[in-house]
Amino acid sequence: MKHYSDIIFAPVITEKSMKEKQNNIYTFKCDRKATKPQIKKAIEEAFNVKVKSVNTLITKAKKRRVGKYPGKTKTYKKAIVTLCDGQTIDM
Repeated sequence: MKHYSDIIFAPVITEKSMKEKQNNIYTFKCDRKATKPQIKKAIEEAFNVKVKSVNTLITKAKKRRVGKYPGKTKTYKKAIVTLCDGQTIDM
């Protein structure tokens, strides 16, 4: 049994994710091996809310440059969590 801090790493704070907060949709970076039921349970434990659904995706690496050195960004699993009506998470 994993602790919820081993499954959920951080919220994804972007313009789009902040807009979705109005519809009770939150986005989190998660462990790549975590399943949807594990993510749902971790969110419910961590924030004391009721989760309606969980959608997941794995982001692709993007090409980036630092000066003259080419590289790539890291890939990670992103969980898009929809909460039940009346539930909120303070970020």
